[in-house]
Amino acid sequence: MRLSARIGLAVGCTVPLLVLAGGWLLLHLVGRDLHRAEDQHLRRRATAVAPDARALLRAAAGDHPKAADTRERQLFDAALDVGVRVVGPDTTFSGGPQPGPAVRLPDRTAGIVTVHGGGRSWRALARPVHGGTASGTLWLFSPDTADRVQIPLVRRRVLGTALLAAPLSGLLAWGLAAGASVPLRRLTRRTAGLDPRTSAARLPEERTGVREVDELAATLRTVLARYDEQAARTGQALDTARSFSAAAAHELRTPLMSMGTNLDILAAHPGLPEPDRSEVLADLGREHARLQGLLVMLRALGRGDLVEAEAFGPVDLTEVADAAVAEARRRAPDADITLDAAPGLTVHGWEPGLRLLLDNLLANALAHGRDREGRAVVRVGVRGQAPGEVLVTVDDHGPGVPAEARARIFERFQRGPDSTGSGLGLTLVAQQAALHRGSATVTDGPDGIGARCAVRLPSDGGDLPGRRDWLIGTAGANRSQSFPKDSA
Repeated sequence: MRLSARIGLAVGCTVPLLVLAGGWLLLHLVGRDLHRAEDQHLRRRATAVAPDARALLRAAAGDHPKAADTRERQLFDAALDVGVRVVGPDTTFSGGPQPGPAVRLPDRTAGIVTVHGGGRSWRALARPVHGGTASGTLWLFSPDTADRVQIPLVRRRVLGTALLAAPLSGLLAWGLAAGASVPLRRLTRRTAGLDPRTSAARLPEERTGVREVDELAATLRTVLARYDEQAARTGQALDTARSFSAAAAHELRTPLMSMGTNLDILAAHPGLPEPDRSEVLADLGREHARLQGLLVMLRALGRGDLVEAEAFGPVDLTEVADAAVAEARRRAPDADITLDAAPGLTVHGWEPGLRLLLDNLLANALAHGRDREGRAVVRVGVRGQAPGEVLVTVDDHGPGVPAEARARIFERFQRGPDSTGSGLGLTLVAQQAALHRGSATVTDGPDGIGARCAVRLPSDGGDLPGRRDWLIGTAGANRSQSFPKDSA
């Protein structure tokens, strides 16, 4: 059922009920006003005829028939349009419209009452009268025309109005609702042809002047925008998954082939001399560690590409750096690792991602930053820089990074000639810096010794990058856009 038909039906049912309720109240008020007017008329007549009633009782008590007849005519003439009944000790005088003698009257009354007789109702007023030695009761009667004529007439008119109002109000409401719902029908026609799966067409920004319709259109636009966003994120997730499988297949091929060759050697030569056998097993262990590290790094890259803004919040970067340094000291007890961090440096970020950033900076320094004697000296700094910015630095005493290689060092699978790592450690650093709207650079270390990895992070963060595809392989493009050369 259409909305206009529902509104018309609802109004068509509601208006007659309101008319009937109003009519009932009107009947009550009209009946009360009519009875009040009749009662006032009876009281005025009672005041006017009371002297004649007393005179009539005195004449009747004094046994003066002629005088009593004269007083009776005077009494009835003064009563005009109301019925009069004088009840004395021995006789009763009555005249005018009134109930029959068989109708029982109340013994006494303090006001006006309604009596019924002969299929009619009467308003009755009783007044005590004293005529010398005789006393009696003066009754005045008036036909209850309110209950007999006026109120039934009003009742019929109310019922007729209610019966007439039902279809008229329903039709009028249907017409008004049909006109008012034109913008809603127009919006329905526009949205009926929208298919977000096959078309990029969306609702235009048009104001109809009807607040509810404009709010509904805004809600639909929001829903479609969220659908587009989720569809894009789903596509990005699928691309990430495909890239993960492709990258894993490409990078795992070499170590798997090497492990297969070593296993073939062990299987084909069960009596292999112990030194050769130990070399093959050591090679297998290195390849296994490389495979495991590569899978862990790829998983971390994919996780960073898919993280949502809800995961971000206030993070104490000093505490994160302290935990990362403690873990690095545990893994490399021979290394000299120091931390210089100002307390209470807070950024808006993703705590697991910031921990991953620091862990990989330290792992890179421990792996490639040893001096000629093989000692690892690493200095970690976390301090406030410009207003609203935190600078993280990791310095080592290694051979440093050539200037021509610094532009590619954050790209995927960039490894040195002697590296046994996955080539994804600094890619993860660059990814996390980009997620936090920061920058990452590599320069010469202090005093020209070793290398310095510097990451600048804004304290208040910001929105996530619109495109995150580090696992797919656009780290270089992102780096060139988000990570300018830094002289720190």
